[in-house]
Amino acid sequence: MSRTSNRYAALAGVGALALLVYGGCALMHKQAATKPVTAAQSASTSSKIAQQPASLASLKPKSNKKLPANAKVDRVLVEKSARTMSVYQQGVLLKQYTVSLGFTPKGHKQVEGDGKTPEGIYQLDWRNPNSIAYLSFHINYPNAKDRAHAAALGVSPGGEIMVHGLYNAWKDMNPARIKADWTNGCVAVSNADMDELWRAVPDGTTIEIRP
Repeated sequence: MSRTSNRYAALAGVGALALLVYGGCALMHKQAATKPVTAAQSASTSSKIAQQPASLASLKPKSNKKLPANAKVDRVLVEKSARTMSVYQQGVLLKQYTVSLGFTPKGHKQVEGDGKTPEGIYQLDWRNPNSIAYLSFHINYPNAKDRAHAAALGVSPGGEIMVHGLYNAWKDMNPARIKADWTNGCVAVSNADMDELWRAVPDGTTIEIRP
């Protein structure tokens, strides 16, 4: 392959990565519209990722123990400042995982595109085995209060906030190029952790997200 071909291939890779970062959780469904990404956004995203090379290593579970085969989680607690997600059954802590958040993690999500992960009590109301990331649970944000607040501001509250694994397109990407907080407001875990959660967390489970 010529140097010119290599250059074009590299640029295409950066553009695809930028699309994933900026499209984020809004691309969780195949039917979702894709927002165009400008050259400036692509260059900015590539630069930000290069400056923050943390990542897959940070998605190690807090405990190496596996969930019991018969576990049925009835409460999920995300603590944003600690980057943890704890799962409970009848008040008993079963396991704690490390998570990644939206690219602007501090504060409650209020406006579409703000990069924040919501805070409050919600439900994991349905799941998608064919999402753009490795499996996903839907968080039922925005709730009535979120919608009312956004309406008062004259803005969209956003939506399509999920708990999911890594983007499928990243399976062959150098882990050092994925930011620690890289989603568009979703909560991300490793694919191995998502496999555990997928079998143990039923639809309708309460999820509390704290600052």
